[in-house]
Amino acid sequence: MWSSLNEWLWQDRFWLPANNSWADLEDRDGLVYPHPRDMLMALPLALVLLAVRFTFERFVGLPLSRWLGLRSQTRRLVKPIAALEKHFLTEGQRPTEPQMTLLATQCGLTLRQTQHWFRRRRNQDRPCLSKKFCEASWRFVFYLCSFIGGLLVLYRESWLWTPVMCWDNYPKQTLKLALYHWYLMELSFYISLLITLPFDIKRKDFKEQVVHHFITITLIVFSYSANLLRIGSLVLLLHDSSDFLLEACKLFNYTHWRRTCDTLFIIFSLVFFYTRLVLFPTEIIYTTYYESIANLEPFFSYYFFNTLLMLLQLLHVFWSCLILRMIYSFMKKGQMEKDVRSDVEESDSSDGEAAPEVPRLKNGAAHQPGAAPTDGPRIRAAGRVANGHTRAT
Repeated sequence: MWSSLNEWLWQDRFWLPANNSWADLEDRDGLVYPHPRDMLMALPLALVLLAVRFTFERFVGLPLSRWLGLRSQTRRLVKPIAALEKHFLTEGQRPTEPQMTLLATQCGLTLRQTQHWFRRRRNQDRPCLSKKFCEASWRFVFYLCSFIGGLLVLYRESWLWTPVMCWDNYPKQTLKLALYHWYLMELSFYISLLITLPFDIKRKDFKEQVVHHFITITLIVFSYSANLLRIGSLVLLLHDSSDFLLEACKLFNYTHWRRTCDTLFIIFSLVFFYTRLVLFPTEIIYTTYYESIANLEPFFSYYFFNTLLMLLQLLHVFWSCLILRMIYSFMKKGQMEKDVRSDVEESDSSDGEAAPEVPRLKNGAAHQPGAAPTDGPRIRAAGRVANGHTRAT
């Protein structure tokens, strides 16, 4: 049964244009072609990347955050109250006022004490700044290295500057070793992100990130198997160009380098809009939809590949809307009040009552008791406004 299914899946007509077969892509006379089995190496390599990430965050990211003066807010654990904990886990983290009143009566607490318990319980589950910093620093290092590596691999390739050349002599295009290694590393990284997704910081666009990672992995594997490496490499490089800027913006945001963060966010936004909303549809999607079949008949891979690219473009539009909301707030108020993708730490107090309202400075910044005045929360462009991932294949 498995043999029959495998034979059906790898039919030539699914993956290759008419009058082409897998036999045409067998290695011979010193010529090497991509083979789907090559991608199996990504699985053990993903585990290696996980080990590297853990080591980096533990021995580089965490000490660096402390050296930069990053200190996570100390959180007091809430007093265990069975009825409140049950409601928090099963009914919701933000009870309505009637529910809050009923819970207060059942537990013998005042309404303010119950409100305070839920605020502190929500804060207890939120990730600390050091964890955010470590995650962002690891992604920044990888994305930057990946972008530089991609430039080195593709700089001398003709299809980088003229995408229509991606279809010259397709599918009989030989494989270059450097391109294979870069492709394999990208796939391994995204598999590692998928593995750690349940443990990483969850944003409000968590579902979009999951969809994005699955699309990305599918695109990489499919484009390699169907020898669509040239156009796939352009998609990878195009997305790499903005991802490291986003992660750098997060790092400066966490360490309160506000002017640098603001400047980087504007640069990131411009690069993101140009690459995802201009270059991607006009160069990548255009050439795959029109120019790829100039001398070929449409086949299954053509439809499947373009469908994945269209789904990816929808995610680009979604994240672009989030970025525009942040830019609008920045231009209107001169600062970002919060990251539209992240939960914000709620004010807390040490007593059993509700936390008092935090006084505001003239520029709108929140002044925490015992802390030096600041310029207020700035651009919290601290998420995969695109992989995370705004990132894609």
